[in-house]
Amino acid sequence: MTASPNPPAHSAPKTRILLADDHALVRRGVRLILDGEPDLQVVAEAGDGAEAIALLQGTAGQRVEADLAILDVAMPRMTGLQAARELSRRRPDLRILILTMHDNEQYLFEALKAGAAGYVLKSLADRDLIAACRAAMRGEPFLYPGAISTLIRTYLDQAGAGQAPDTVLSPREEEILKLVAEGHSSKEIADTLVISVKTVERHRANILAKLGMKDRLELVRYAIRTGLIEP
Repeated sequence: MTASPNPPAHSAPKTRILLADDHALVRRGVRLILDGEPDLQVVAEAGDGAEAIALLQGTAGQRVEADLAILDVAMPRMTGLQAARELSRRRPDLRILILTMHDNEQYLFEALKAGAAGYVLKSLADRDLIAACRAAMRGEPFLYPGAISTLIRTYLDQAGAGQAPDTVLSPREEEILKLVAEGHSSKEIADTLVISVKTVERHRANILAKLGMKDRLELVRYAIRTGLIEP
């Protein structure tokens, strides 16, 4: 493993990192990369976005003090993008990086809109992740070269067409869509989100209408395509 150039002095305080990924082997590998650096330290791990939020907010029996959260995109219960949006709102001081296997334009834009400071591919983690962590803590964005090209190309295309990217679903609708696509019943969703079954059904009807879809199968396909669930 090769460290990024110009690492901070050893006397500087370590950046405390919460790492969220639903694969234990991935977390172990990423932790080895990070903990091998004098200025970085993984202080907690989570298996999904909801657990990450609970640890950082102190609602999981313990409160984790972290400066940086590294979140996988596709996780059960709550994706990294959903968690990033929530954490950006609740913890504006927290820096966030998205770590993903998907070199995907839509995920990239959603990550940036969610408040992430950077977007790192797992395939390039041994090369990019340390530099991304340090950039985030300096308040600088980090994108791999291909992502920068994508941003420029998309911006120019949209500027030429007079368009602006927009999110079709609200965060709550996206949350319900994910649970529907995972096969949860309206009652289970209502219990999970502490809302009424009637409210779940209303949201579900709104989601179908907004997306122009007819049934759960189409919702599942949409959820896979947009990264809410894995195929």
